[in-house]
Amino acid sequence: MSVFDPGCTSRSVLEHATGRWGALALAALTDGPLRFAEVRRAVTGISDRMLSQTLQRLDADGLVSRKEHSAIPPRVEYELTEIGRPIAGSIVDLIETIYSQLPAIVTHQQDRRD
Repeated sequence: MSVFDPGCTSRSVLEHATGRWGALALAALTDGPLRFAEVRRAVTGISDRMLSQTLQRLDADGLVSRKEHSAIPPRVEYELTEIGRPIAGSIVDLIETIYSQLPAIVTHQQDRRD
């Protein structure tokens, strides 16, 4: 297994987990289960269709579980699985590292423009 091998399953999982919407959805779920609309509110800027596709991919990879509750109106919740928790934790760590380096990043970007 090697993520550098285009045929390796890890490559598609990496893409799903670290892509723009996948990473944000996983990070949003780190505090516990959320309903679809709650994930959408947390991940602002994503369309319903893209969020649905993202959650389906994460579910298919075993990173997120989808639970339907029989209620009126029907209620669906998404939550991290045992597999997804450490991956989401690593994504949150990466986000925090980016935040800590953001002042230097912004300065670098401004210097390049000048």
